Amino acid sequence: MDEERLASLHELEARLGFQFHEILWLDQALTHKSFSYETDPVVRVANEVLEFLGDAVLTLAISHLLIQRFPKATEGDLSKKRSHLVKKSFLAHLSKEIRLEEYLLLGKGEMQTGGRKNPSIMANTYEALIGAFYMDAGYDQALETIKQHFEPYLQDEMPSSLFHDYKSLLQEESQRVQGQSPRYQVLQESGPDHDKRFQASVIIDGDVKGVGWGKSKKEAEQDAAKKALDEISTKL
Repeated sequence: MDEERLASLHELEARLGFQFHEILWLDQALTHKSFSYETDPVVRVANEVLEFLGDAVLTLAISHLLIQRFPKATEGDLSKKRSHLVKKSFLAHLSKEIRLEEYLLLGKGEMQTGGRKNPSIMANTYEALIGAFYMDAGYDQALETIKQHFEPYLQDEMPSSLFHDYKSLLQEESQRVQGQSPRYQVLQESGPDHDKRFQASVIIDGDVKGVGWGKSKKEAEQDAAKKALDEISTKL
């Protein structure tokens, strides 16, 4: 590893609040498969296995933290909170907060198509990072660092905007793939004034990519954006 790369990883360690015993775990967590394929997969191991591990560790750690924070909560409430905290859109948000994209190693093809702004890639990178914490220092240390990252979001009433900003994610993905912004259209509204329901669609490059419902126009647009992202993610 060259000195410039090592210096950048030490810079990231300070932001993460975690000092690695083996910095190579962090380097691997930040190596996308496209970069590995273009260099040497034997020498430069991609982060897919760490991502697989990190997904499991994160689910356990968030379950652990939620039970500590909400000891009287029901299983259903805990499952709902956990699902918000481990979903891809939220992990992409976290990766953006700690600027992981600045340290991610991508192949030339992924670079050209805006891979650093791809929510799926960045969410997977965050999971790989959790796997690296675990491999380097074990569960207890990984748990403490995860707690630091998630502490602001371990609230009784978690604002939905933190987890459901699907419009911003779709905007980034659409710009990356199509080079244009999504367009939203309210299709209909129904119900009495005190209990309105709205239906909206999202259109990209002339095609309807998602249709959603909500109690406001904004909620309907967010739901439509979520449907569009769900369709996109199945093709990644």
